Amino acid sequence: MSLIETLREIVGAPNLLTGADAEPFGRDWTGKYVSTPLCVVKPANTAEVSIVVKACAAEKTPMVPVSGNTGLAGGAYAEGAVMISLARLNTIREIRPKARLAIVEAGVVLSTLHDAVEDHDLIFPLTFGARGSAMIGGCLSTNAGGSNVLRYGSTRGLCMGLEAVLPDGRVLSLMSELHKDNSGYDLRDLMIGAEGTLGLITAAVVKLTPKPKAYGTAMIAVRSLTDGLSVLNRLQEATGGAVEAFEFMPRAYIERHLAHMPDARAPFDELHDVNIMVEIGATAPRDAEVAEDGTVPIISYLEEILAACFESGEVLDAVVAQSEGQRREMWERRENAAEITLTTPNLVDTDVCVAVDKVPEFLEQISGEVTALDADAQELVVSHLGDGNLHYTVFPSRDDVSLRDAIRARVDQVVSDLGGSFSAEHGIGLTKLPSMLRLKDPVAMDVMRSIKKALDPLNIMNPGKVVPQD
Repeated sequence: MSLIETLREIVGAPNLLTGADAEPFGRDWTGKYVSTPLCVVKPANTAEVSIVVKACAAEKTPMVPVSGNTGLAGGAYAEGAVMISLARLNTIREIRPKARLAIVEAGVVLSTLHDAVEDHDLIFPLTFGARGSAMIGGCLSTNAGGSNVLRYGSTRGLCMGLEAVLPDGRVLSLMSELHKDNSGYDLRDLMIGAEGTLGLITAAVVKLTPKPKAYGTAMIAVRSLTDGLSVLNRLQEATGGAVEAFEFMPRAYIERHLAHMPDARAPFDELHDVNIMVEIGATAPRDAEVAEDGTVPIISYLEEILAACFESGEVLDAVVAQSEGQRREMWERRENAAEITLTTPNLVDTDVCVAVDKVPEFLEQISGEVTALDADAQELVVSHLGDGNLHYTVFPSRDDVSLRDAIRARVDQVVSDLGGSFSAEHGIGLTKLPSMLRLKDPVAMDVMRSIKKALDPLNIMNPGKVVPQD
């Protein structure tokens, strides 16, 4: 019996895809990575995942886990491999409001979890543009970030426990519901961010937080990024750390957004160089109850703080959302970033992070470095400014692989010189393997290779990703 026949018997004929049926799984969201998987198998539960993995391991056949297939770094490239889709593991097993946790399977779509916990006046605060298709397993495997990391942390900080199937098919149960557990190595954190190279995450215990009862949301224009960070710190001090998002969109981003989105409107009557979307979430009733005059305290408070910043000269202009529709318009401007950025196959897209006070220095340095390499190149930036994460994109003036490689190398080096990271929230996949070889600490690389070899001696679990070969 062939491996495909064996897998078909395990999951049932409708859940084993080959040929044209499997083709959509071989193409990532960007269109950059296209592969032909041997097949796509869709197990129904952890037990079936375990049996599928054991069957592949017996044949020494590579396996590539896939969730929503929304990755941007080639982490689900699967040429000749068995793709294991977690889409059928889509049950929210429990929501425990008093403990503020949920137990979910890996195939639960992020927006589905958002909707489910909202009924309990809670939120799972991880959010980003692809929330309607991204799945919990993929979020954990890449340690996804998003727009609310500033207040709530990345996916790693929102996970209390998880379950994973190891490369030999054994089930690793780490479904802790505890806030404190010092019983040995933290294997949970080892699996998070490993992009399926050490095992397939099948379920998780995730943290929930109180749903803000009201939001204060605004677009502000400031003189400089340095002034922007001063405004952020003032807002954090005044609100007790309630700033949920602080998103930088420069003039070039706003112009591109207006050009590519026919229904888009400019944030202000005139264009500014430094535009920031800020959102504050109010959980205390006193900050959210509508007053007799129709005002909402958190919105009034935000207006007062921004007025003071305007008087000091730090803020040049501001528009505060007065309705949910105006708030959504501001968020859509930011969340359209992928659509307006990934418009050409020859771009250089990066996902870097530096200390928040070094963001201006990075942008100044890298602009000069790129111009030296390609005087006619164009650059586009959008940033989670509150945590120092920049999505810095370059559109070279010519289709030249060596030029794109040189630009990416310069971005990496400038980031490294500033003590930053070449990968903030999108993972390593295939795209950033050269960056790993150039810049990752050699001892750290040796340790990572040792861990990979110990858990996956056959090198069949998402091989060739994250950890460069010797």
